[in-house]
Amino acid sequence: MALTLTQLVIVLLCTLAGSWLVLPMLVCTLASSVVATWSVLDIWITRQQWRQRHGVVSVPSSVARPRPWRRGDEVGPPFT
Repeated sequence: MALTLTQLVIVLLCTLAGSWLVLPMLVCTLASSVVATWSVLDIWITRQQWRQRHGVVSVPSSVARPRPWRRGDEVGPPFT
């Protein structure tokens, strides 16, 4: 992003000075912008795919307690 903005400032200054570097710098600036946008989208989409495929593994910790047994439950108390 910073590189693209720097190139854009250089293009602006070259335009004001009437230099021949305007066209090559403009092409480089557009190419840098496309590459930067593509790489950010690639990382974002890859992370979304990984989250959808693998999800969050939810395992109860050792401090998790079983649900208390109540009268009328069909299964019975957890420790018999």
